[in-house]
Amino acid sequence: MSPIEQDEVREQRITMEIVVDAYTAEEQALGWYYYLERTLQFPFMATYMMQRRGAAEKEAKPVKVIAMADEEECEHEMFVEVEWDGDVLPIPLEELTFTSGDSQQSEEMAAKTQEAIEDWHYWVHQGNTF
Repeated sequence: MSPIEQDEVREQRITMEIVVDAYTAEEQALGWYYYLERTLQFPFMATYMMQRRGAAEKEAKPVKVIAMADEEECEHEMFVEVEWDGDVLPIPLEELTFTSGDSQQSEEMAAKTQEAIEDWHYWVHQGNTF
């Protein structure tokens, strides 16, 4: 995955709010987990780009995101829980695209959720890992 163009505002937010004082991979993971946990406003709708076995292209599936996955599940990658055919499954946040907030959310809350997801995508696409 090739890095995307650097975004100074996003870089500043990530450096000063998310991974500030994080010296190890575990500390970075915790920084991201708690940032996302306090910023994402659940529930929200997203598009999951899923790869079906044997299919050449990914399929877009709308999903309702209801929570962050447990902290332990997010030690190497950020996961969220989605409602899926009557069940709740953890899905990598990297594979989701925000589509809309809940009807009870303000536009500002939905925008903050979208920004936080985009922060995570940006960080990962810059080649960062835990």
